Amino acid sequence: MTPIFYASIILLFVAVALAMEGAYEYWNSRHGPVARRVDSRIRAVSAGGQVSRERLSILKTRMLAGSSLPARLLLRVPRVHAIDLFLQQSGMTWTVARLIGTCAALPPLVLLLGTLFAVPLLFTAIGAALSAMLPVLYVQRRRNRRIRLLERQLPDVCDMLARALRSGHAFTGAIDMVSTEFSEPISGEFRITFDEINYGVSISEALTNLATRVPIRDLRYFVIAVVIQRETGGNLSEVLDGIAALIRERFKLFDKVRVLSAEGKMSAWVLGLLPFGTAALMMLGNPGFLDVLWHDPAGIKMLGTVLVSMVFGAFWMRRVVKIRV
Repeated sequence: MTPIFYASIILLFVAVALAMEGAYEYWNSRHGPVARRVDSRIRAVSAGGQVSRERLSILKTRMLAGSSLPARLLLRVPRVHAIDLFLQQSGMTWTVARLIGTCAALPPLVLLLGTLFAVPLLFTAIGAALSAMLPVLYVQRRRNRRIRLLERQLPDVCDMLARALRSGHAFTGAIDMVSTEFSEPISGEFRITFDEINYGVSISEALTNLATRVPIRDLRYFVIAVVIQRETGGNLSEVLDGIAALIRERFKLFDKVRVLSAEGKMSAWVLGLLPFGTAALMMLGNPGFLDVLWHDPAGIKMLGTVLVSMVFGAFWMRRVVKIRV
């Protein structure tokens, strides 16, 4: 073994270590915690924030510079930021391009599966059309769940802000306390608000952006109360205590209404799933018994009428049992 051999081994080890370090730094600068936090701030402002035109143009330029060609084309489509706001309200990391691409990829897959399993063309086409809405429904479900969690956390936030103001903290310091001591998702939203205030955005504008990102009626009452108090004066801690008490009383009434409407919701689920369950049991017992519904024209018309009636009935029962409080 010559010294050149040992030197080459050491240099190779150093080169591999430096290459791995460079790859990690590159990945961390693009996908690390700091990069994700900056990207979430940019998306938060570009999706629904009220900012000046110059600042918004800078943000759009930053988003376009770091995006692929399809994403750049999507960002130039009108109202696409409303979809981005919808995704941000769900708490998911999906982009607009991913949502649209998923919606476009599911129908061909359903058509292919329907062709492989010899499903009638009408039902395959209906399934393909409905599959395009599945990603949107999934994001909507995640958004509703996150908004309900935000609603449940809001009274405690108001209580903490009131206690912080009574103890002598400034309002911005109280917002910082909420962003650090509460759990997600309310802490993330108030952290964005606190960062906007530190970046030079006025408190009224930052709170308006918060109400835009979080479409909760009680949070809008909170924002309106804070904005009016900053313009006219008054005891903000007492106002926050009143808002917290009002939200908790509304939750109590809502829980009572939900208990009373539970029977109607259960009836809707049973009536909606009973035909499909009965048909599945009949096909297991006698596989050819329901073939007339797929092959006979009258059977196809009957199935179409039944499906339309069931959809109409489901929407009607949902409207009956949905009570706003």
